[in-house]
Amino acid sequence: MLAKFKRLQRGDTLIEVLFAVTVFSLVAVGALTIMNSSMETAQRSLEISLVREQMDAQAEAIRYIHDAYVAAYPNPVAGQTSGEWANIVANQVPQASTFGTCTPPSKAFIVNTDTVKVEARSAITSNVQTYAQLRLTPSVSSEGLWVEAVKSNNLNKYVDFHIRACWNSQGLTVPMTLGTIVRLYVP
Repeated sequence: MLAKFKRLQRGDTLIEVLFAVTVFSLVAVGALTIMNSSMETAQRSLEISLVREQMDAQAEAIRYIHDAYVAAYPNPVAGQTSGEWANIVANQVPQASTFGTCTPPSKAFIVNTDTVKVEARSAITSNVQTYAQLRLTPSVSSEGLWVEAVKSNNLNKYVDFHIRACWNSQGLTVPMTLGTIVRLYVP
């Protein structure tokens, strides 16, 4: 009877153990891959939301300058918000740069959202590793975010503002790019 009991208590074979470890490993690797992909997607979604906020802030600052200019028209005051429109118009280009390029053009600018002043191209850097953003301290700088003012072909009745962003996102081989256009009419 004791011999029969010992035969029933035998353990798993080495093959069975290796098979179980292999199945567990495949399931674990698959779960980690899916989790990593989900984290990259969540990171990218957060970056896009943050960049959209920065782009919306630029659009609102440009609209504010335009409204100040229209309110002071035909006598905008240099050095005040209404006078900033002249700085923007001085940077107009006949045609927007190609969308998807991550190098800001020579006439690109950025608006300091604290002081509502136009900052020149020298304040803009490209090849951003985190996400496109405007930094206000210690001095104004833009990382991968810029604005282009494009002349209208219609007797200067309006100006199109192409607000662009470009940055390197985690898990992607090509840079992320976002853009929007704001059209403002000239009085």
